Amino acid sequence: MNKRSRSQKKKQNYNVRKAGTSPGLVYIDENALKPRITLYQFNDKSYKSRKLENLNDIAKILEDKNYTFWIDIKGFDNAEMFEILGRDLHINKLVLEDITVTYQRPKLDEYDGYVFAVSRMLMMDENNCLENDQLSFILTDNALFTFKESYADCLGPVRQRLEAGKGNIRLAGSSYIMYAIMDIIVDTYFEILGTWTEELDQIEDRLLEKPDKSIMYDTQLIKRNLISMRRVTWPERDKLNDILRSDSPLITDQTKLYVRDAYDHCIQIIDIVESLKEISASNIDMYLSLISNRMNEIMKVLTIISSIFIPLTFIAGIYGMNFADRDPVTGKLMPLNMPELYEPHGYLYTMVVMGLIAVVQVIYFWRRGWFK
Repeated sequence: MNKRSRSQKKKQNYNVRKAGTSPGLVYIDENALKPRITLYQFNDKSYKSRKLENLNDIAKILEDKNYTFWIDIKGFDNAEMFEILGRDLHINKLVLEDITVTYQRPKLDEYDGYVFAVSRMLMMDENNCLENDQLSFILTDNALFTFKESYADCLGPVRQRLEAGKGNIRLAGSSYIMYAIMDIIVDTYFEILGTWTEELDQIEDRLLEKPDKSIMYDTQLIKRNLISMRRVTWPERDKLNDILRSDSPLITDQTKLYVRDAYDHCIQIIDIVESLKEISASNIDMYLSLISNRMNEIMKVLTIISSIFIPLTFIAGIYGMNFADRDPVTGKLMPLNMPELYEPHGYLYTMVVMGLIAVVQVIYFWRRGWFK
């Protein structure tokens, strides 16, 4: 990671309503994108996809029970689109509100004639920041609606499987399509965790080679992202468990069999998240310990140097006071003053004594193991 990661904190663009707003009110953010609506129509023999300008005829389209439909909607800047869903498909206003107010936790709600679910789609952007977007589902007997406020997604593999027509994806109904999308989302969590695992291994190598401040910043960024993922994976596990326990006829037994596998994957992800959080905390603790040890080593060196020079400074200070033993004018002897000031070779003797003191101290410190 580079220095830019020190300040990388991905801000979540939550569409927060004003306090006291009436429940069931569809919220269109001022920065909402224009809707891109794609209709996928398929059965065991055919597959078609086309763009829709609006949802005016969606109820008529869904009357054809010979096909399964997937309506993928990206962008919410069209209040009429949600009015049509409420009027023609009888979608509860509270569901439409939860679709447009995109800070919902993963969940599953059952209604008469349809099932509503929410997942959190996590992706890494080009700046290595974590994007956390809401993906909402409305499941009916022969159709699946998906809603996302941005254009980016990771659902390409599902479209490719539909186009290829292999396996159960065209035959197992709309609930299987919902499972396939949820499974892609869970698999994406594995990919992101794999990236963070490699980064933590690299950080640990840097810790052992040459620790610096960037290690703490990089580790803290990963730990912050892990906390964000933890807030997603726990309710995602509960949602998959709700699907397994659901009595709704819209979710087939065949779909539940595959959902059980996704549920197991989600539990594995939770375990990995907790492990990586512990590794992140351990790396930070190790960095602080190494810095503390380095500071102790520096203080030990300074202490040795100070211990050597303190007696030398004491001697130099004493003989720097210049108290002569005789009055320079009268020649009178001054009692208790420094007779050494006029000693022949006094400077040389003093330096030799100071050198001997330093050597003795170095030998003493060495024998005590201070230089190891």
